[in-house]
Parts: sequence; C-alpha cells; structure tokens
Amino acid sequence: MQNNNLLKGVLFVGLGASFYGMLATFVKLAYGEGYSTAEVTASQFVLGILILLVINGFMYIKGKNNVPFLGNDRIKLMVAGSSLGLTSLFYYIAVQYINVSIAIVLLMQTVWLSILVEAIFTKTFPTVKKLIAMVIVLIGTAMATNLIGQNIDLDWRGVFWGFLAACSFTTTMFTANGIANYLPPYKKTLFMVLGGGILVSIFCLITQIGPYYFPNFVDYKTILGNDFVVEKAFDTSIFFTWGIALSLFGTVLPPVLLNLGFPKTGLGLGSIVSSIELPVSVMMAFILLSEQVLLIQWAGIVVILFAIVYMNFDQVFPKKSTQS
Repeated sequence: MQNNNLLKGVLFVGLGASFYGMLATFVKLAYGEGYSTAEVTASQFVLGILILLVINGFMYIKGKNNVPFLGNDRIKLMVAGSSLGLTSLFYYIAVQYINVSIAIVLLMQTVWLSILVEAIFTKTFPTVKKLIAMVIVLIGTAMATNLIGQNIDLDWRGVFWGFLAACSFTTTMFTANGIANYLPPYKKTLFMVLGGGILVSIFCLITQIGPYYFPNFVDYKTILGNDFVVEKAFDTSIFFTWGIALSLFGTVLPPVLLNLGFPKTGLGLGSIVSSIELPVSVMMAFILLSEQVLLIQWAGIVVILFAIVYMNFDQVFPKKSTQS
C-alpha cells in the first residue's frame, strides 16, 4: 500500500510539473497570434477560477469539500496566491524577449534562491552540500544560457523578468507550503488562484483596458513605459482559443496535482520529480517553436537537474544507522 501511494505521488508530481513545463510554449504561440500579456494572463486566471469553482461546487455536493477554514487562512492563501499571479506575469513578460528554453532555466533559479531564503528565515548558514548545489546550479545556468559562447541573443529585459519570476515563485513555494495543508487541494488551489487573479486584474486594467477605454484618465505610457501599454481593445476570443489550455495547464491541473503528490512523495523526492518541468519545457520549445537549443545548453540543463538530485538525495535515500 505504501509503495502504491508513493507511485501515485510520483505520477501526480510528474504530471503537474510537466503541465507547467508546457505552459510557456502555449504562451509564445498565443503571442504569435497577436494576443497581449494582459489577454493571456486574464484568460488563464478567469477560466481557471471558473473551472475550480465548478470542481469545488461538485465536491461540496458530494460532501467532500466541507472542511472549514481555520482562523484567517483564507486571507493567507489569497496573499500567498498573489505571488502566483506575479510569477505568471513576470514569466510571460520574459518570454516576450527571450526564448522559452532560456526563460525556464531562469525560473529554475528557485533551487538556489530557496536555499538563500531558508537561510535568512532560519538564521542558519547553509550546509556544505547546499552550497555545492548552489554553485552547480549557477554553473549549469551559465551553460544553459550559453553565457560563455554568447551565440544566443540574450535580451536583458527577458533575463530581468525571468529572474523576477524565479524570485516570485520562490515566495510562492515558501508561503503556500505551510498554509492550510488540512484543506482539500482543489479548495486550497481556488483561493490561491483568486489571490493571483486580483493582481492579474490590476495588471490588465493599467496596461490595456485603461489605456484603450480610458486614455485620458492617466498618462499610462509615462508611468509604465511603451513596452507595457497596449492600446487596443481587449480581444475576448482568447477565452475560446488559448485560454482553455492556459487555464488547465497553468492554474488548475498543476497546483492540484502537486498538492496531491507532494504529501505522498515528501519534499525531497517531490523536488527531484518536479524538476522534469525543465526538460519538458525545453523539448516543447524545441519541437513546437523550433527554438535553437545548443549542445552546451542541453549539458547545462543536465547539470541543473544533477544539482537538484544531489541536494535532495539524502532525503530520498537516508543512510541506515549502524548499531555497534
């Protein structure tokens, strides 16, 4: 029974991470059809919230969603979810300027950022093993982005927003994993997505809806710059095209599957399995977007994956204590 639960956990985490890995390619394809960042994120979160509401309603009817909130956990989840919305925004802005394969490598900087944040909050110096893992990740990143060869055009704007996405995602990991774990995954996910949806709504308002429908209200371009302001009507057709895929693979399936899987795998094994997001994202970009992925980049990806396995190996395979 324990092996079956572990296998289910690995399957849930692997699928959830793989769906996340596909997301950026769908976003890039939507950009290719003329949709804006505001339209992409709005469709993802609006449809995601609607789908999660239906799921929660169905579970409530079946009597499986009656776990009450404790204290102000509802607010805490929404605040934690706001960083989820920021991660999507920063990540999607990044892929406007750089390849998906580079953006996902930048997002994976959460590996060493999480070590840094943990050290700050616990006020303890990282272990030698974690420091080694941090160095390995940075070396792998230099290889995966081909900083040495410089055969890839790295727009500093894409690197900046990609790194911000990693910082935001690290915040999500630390805030969400310790809040309201007694709730069913679909209920917890709903309130996190609601929190992210509020920030996405504000972004849509100030970058597209405001500039087009209320152009005289604020000087949007002076405040935000030309790169962010989109002076066109909001294209609702995205809700019936890419929005469906974006909501399913971005705000519904991955959070639910990861919340189902991590309690069964544990943090160590779960972190290793979830790193499948990196090769899946690069493969999707390579196949569907025909992005150039050099041999040194593949080698860098392998190095980053090795660092993740190395950092969590002892948690997955603890040493057996020897009795004298």
